[in-house]
Amino acid sequence: MNERIKELEKQCWQSSQSEPYALFDVNKFAELIVRECISIMGSEIVYNDNYKEKNNAISDMMELLMKHFGVEE
Repeated sequence: MNERIKELEKQCWQSSQSEPYALFDVNKFAELIVRECISIMGSEIVYNDNYKEKNNAISDMMELLMKHFGVEE
């Protein structure tokens, strides 16, 4: 695994007072990965009118991914 995946994984462990061990939140891990992917796509948007079609395509794909995986903004 690369370092970024390891960092995301660390954010998903939860200790519980009712359980003697830490619990891994699979849903949170999946959401963090989806958000990371959307963030990377967003960094590709160029703020220049010459790239309007590219930006629209990226924005549409970001929205589609968020809807597909049920991730809210």
